[in-house]
Amino acid sequence: MAATKVPEGNRNASQPRIPFASARRTSASRSAYDSKFERILNVLRRDSRLMRDIKRVAGLYGIDPIHMIGAIVGEHTYNYDSLDSAQSYYVKALSYAGIRMEFAYDGTHVADFVQRPEFKRCNAGSKETSRLWTCYERIWNSRFRGKKVDGTRYPQKNFNEAFFQPLFSGQSFGLGQLSPLTVLKMSDKVAKTSGFPKLDVRNEQEIYRATMDPGKSLHYMAAVLRDSIDAYKQVANMDISGNPGLTATLYNLGNPWDRASAFRRRRASGAARWPEENYYGWLVNDKIEELRSLL
Repeated sequence: MAATKVPEGNRNASQPRIPFASARRTSASRSAYDSKFERILNVLRRDSRLMRDIKRVAGLYGIDPIHMIGAIVGEHTYNYDSLDSAQSYYVKALSYAGIRMEFAYDGTHVADFVQRPEFKRCNAGSKETSRLWTCYERIWNSRFRGKKVDGTRYPQKNFNEAFFQPLFSGQSFGLGQLSPLTVLKMSDKVAKTSGFPKLDVRNEQEIYRATMDPGKSLHYMAAVLRDSIDAYKQVANMDISGNPGLTATLYNLGNPWDRASAFRRRRASGAARWPEENYYGWLVNDKIEELRSLL
């Protein structure tokens, strides 16, 4: 049965509440968000090479480039202070070369940590990177996060914060504000589509390059967006490919397969008719004509 096409535009008449974490990074005034929105639009207008790359990469993953534009604009309006040019990300990626880093918690590398018996179900299942690292993430949250296990008290941090931030206090990096964990999840999809080598969790520098270098990170962005569209089509029988605000929402929130399952249950119970955008996706749909003008 063909998936039900989600209508364009927002389901909410006004923008949902902007969370405190985003407001803390930006002055709470509406003018501050408006200023950041205009700034990232101007960067994209000036950078014709970046726009060509966005269109090319979107084509490889079978998505409308507006989804990538929406994710970039949302991130730099709400979750990142400023951006002068995409070139600045190339420079940052190069600056990490030669710096020793390790994805570890309390001296134990994540590759070794996930060999613990608690992760047996994950390791016995699919080796596809998205499923494998999502499984690891779920086990961390249910069995370790904020709990005492075998005499060790584990922090009240998510999986990415605990293991994948050896140098930085932030959770995401680069043009698409991706986390190292998200990049690892998309490794198989990107390798299959773009021909890049699969990432090795013990090669931290290569993972940071994939996160920071726009020449690579655009592919991981596109893979994340493609994954969200696939999740809602396969799990909830909903086609969200014509609603960039929804793909931006899922890009912001993560875990599209779990969210698609939750929506399917709400819809079956009559509690929801359509998936809804959050504050981040609402902006994308509200400004869609301005965003499309970039293409």
